[in-house]
Amino acid sequence: MPDRVTGAVQLVVSELVTNALKYASGPCLVTLSTGEGVVEVTAWDSEPHLPVAQPSDPGRVGRHGLEIVTALCRSFEMHREPVGKRIVAAVALADDPVGDEAGDRVR
Repeated sequence: MPDRVTGAVQLVVSELVTNALKYASGPCLVTLSTGEGVVEVTAWDSEPHLPVAQPSDPGRVGRHGLEIVTALCRSFEMHREPVGKRIVAAVALADDPVGDEAGDRVR
């Protein structure tokens, strides 16, 4: 796996787990899988509220995790579950030929 992909996946996992530990009162679960040219990071936690991206503010310290994750990923999805929520972020294994790493599948 290219170093770029390894670093991006590590950062995505770090951001998603950090948010789960910070905002959810219960357990969290992270799985990694590969398919269709991506490494898919799925994070589940017990907090039902979906994260909301903050407005761009270069003076803001912290709370940039969602911006970072969506910038690194080809796709990003959030789903409420019967208990908690599930976030699925896909990091491309190859460079995107269009140059738009976030793609147009951010939901």
